[in-house]
Amino acid sequence: MLFMRYDQTFLQANAYILADDEARVALVVDPGAGSAGWISRTLAENGLDLGAVLLTHGHPDHVWDSAKVAGEKPVFIPQPDMYRMDDPLASMPADAGRDLALQRLGGGDWVKPANLQALPVAMLSQGVELVPGLAMRALPAPGHTEGSTLFICEGHITQTPYAVMLPTGRKEIFMLGGDVIFNGGIGRTDLPGGDEYEMASTLRLLVQSIRPETFIFPGHGPHTMMFHEIRHSPYIQAAMSGK
Repeated sequence: MLFMRYDQTFLQANAYILADDEARVALVVDPGAGSAGWISRTLAENGLDLGAVLLTHGHPDHVWDSAKVAGEKPVFIPQPDMYRMDDPLASMPADAGRDLALQRLGGGDWVKPANLQALPVAMLSQGVELVPGLAMRALPAPGHTEGSTLFICEGHITQTPYAVMLPTGRKEIFMLGGDVIFNGGIGRTDLPGGDEYEMASTLRLLVQSIRPETFIFPGHGPHTMMFHEIRHSPYIQAAMSGK
């Protein structure tokens, strides 16, 4: 399984490429502003065809290059955040400096993907292959945005440039955390569509339903493990205690 990460984007948002070693069809996750060039080069260098783009939520730093990357390929986003894709900046507080940085890094103004689709409902109950050989299950995780969603898969990681980690020699469980949970932190809840009570409920759900050995690959920053966050995250501990 190929699993690569790039963070030289607006706000250092992590863009990911995943693909089955044999099928060689890539799923790109969260192509933020400034990621399109790396994605194009990396697909070519690894002999991969693009199959689809997947978005964890609809904030501009995670979706800006999605149209440029996808072309006519499908771009999947959780239904509650679908409205954000008309104009991701419209649902954010005004910030001229941010808007200019997004346009410069992304090579222009916002372009809505041509083949935008809601996340398949079946992903909420079982593994679904958005691209061949790569089954993923979705877990709704509101709090940062209404539609924030986590994606869980498993496999052996192939060692390659930009690989998320060295191979361990065994099949691992991975969770794409978006801006829900970070290494030592959680996503903001004070932006439009955020809700601190929903986030606390989400954190309790993660503790109850995600295996401790699961690796978490967030939307910003380095990866972590569920076990580590349960033991050390003050946000999870506060959510569990009801504070």
